[in-house]
Amino acid sequence: METENSTLNWFRNAAPYINDLRGRTLVVAIPGEGFEHENFRNLVHDLTLLISLGVRLVLVHGARAQVNRALESTGIQSRFYGNTRISDRETLEIIKAAIGKLRFEIEAAFSQGLPDSPMARSALKVVSGNFVTARPVGIIDGTDMGWTGKVRRMEVSAITRALDESSLVVLSPLGTSLTGELFSLNYLDLAAEAARALKAEKLILFRDQPFLEIDGEAVYDLSINQAEEAAEAIDSETLNCALLACNAGIPRAHLLSYAEDGALLQELFSREGTGTMIYRDSYEVVRRARINDVGGILGLIRPLEKQGILVRRSREKLEAEIDHFTLVEVDGTPVACAALYPILDEQGDTVAAEIACVAIHPEFRGGGRGAKLLAHMERQAKALELPEIFVLTTQTEHWFIEHGFTQVEVSDLPATRKSMYNIQRNSRVLRKRLARQ
Repeated sequence: METENSTLNWFRNAAPYINDLRGRTLVVAIPGEGFEHENFRNLVHDLTLLISLGVRLVLVHGARAQVNRALESTGIQSRFYGNTRISDRETLEIIKAAIGKLRFEIEAAFSQGLPDSPMARSALKVVSGNFVTARPVGIIDGTDMGWTGKVRRMEVSAITRALDESSLVVLSPLGTSLTGELFSLNYLDLAAEAARALKAEKLILFRDQPFLEIDGEAVYDLSINQAEEAAEAIDSETLNCALLACNAGIPRAHLLSYAEDGALLQELFSREGTGTMIYRDSYEVVRRARINDVGGILGLIRPLEKQGILVRRSREKLEAEIDHFTLVEVDGTPVACAALYPILDEQGDTVAAEIACVAIHPEFRGGGRGAKLLAHMERQAKALELPEIFVLTTQTEHWFIEHGFTQVEVSDLPATRKSMYNIQRNSRVLRKRLARQ
């Protein structure tokens, strides 16, 4: 029963994400190694499920592993300039054969009807073709790249027509030129260009590892600026591709592991996800609350009220005090809140402030959001030129002490706030002096 309830809750929580992605275009890039991994069968099911939910899907495939193997079997030495393969005439013939074979295998994988899978009774159409016009890379630092090319143009109208018919569009890393020649393409460059040309909502980049790591720590999300700084220290083709796409206007790029079952669905339909996200706009914001945020705030504070950590507030009280609240919002969803209440003296002048009703969703604790929210509240108090702020807490005093607060006596509270002190709760009183701006 517990497993059944958790599944139901996950599906209910996923509903807003499903509705948001319906009708949107996603470009998914998978390296050649991903198609040979045992988890590829599950990935096929998940991609098919997305199409059944109304997502417009473009799959871009790599083939480096398959090409390398084919070249080795014929005794041809692979040559690279950096990470880019040099394609002479003989090499190009092997590349064409390896990519063509893999493309047909991909089409076959999405065409099979499995009775025990999301593909049961599905009539998924897989469409591929000469959607990409290419041009030669040319000569770089004296090295003739041969038939290695770059994307010159995407046949957007033809791809759009296929997507309108709920087809899966497969793009192979080959492109034809205006002169009828064929060029080998970098599949990541192709994916970034496809996302840009189709104005995709997201670019999904699969690789062997789920997270980028910086200084040995897994990174869940990076802004463009943060990602550009990371790219200087990390040699990652997928990170560079994500940056290229985001700088071209794609709102989100996600780096996921093709080896992890369910990673795609978890990333798209849950709050935290299972990979590293690069974002170009304000993925996470701190802002003042509005009246329509009351429901979200109640969802954050009710569990803490039931545990006795927070004093219970009615919806009516929250509505009346909404101007005092600040939210941390992730992708439009409130994940943390706090309130800043002015403390008045007997003459009605504001002499201090109290931070109250601090709540962070369990899935978003430990990511520095509490500290970010606290800093925002302190800036509000400083803007009011207040000399100090107080916190009354029963269970989180150490966290506040770590952030510069000191424990004081109840008698140190301003008189008007001291008269309202609840002896039964026996809250600790903490204070922080604010430096003048």
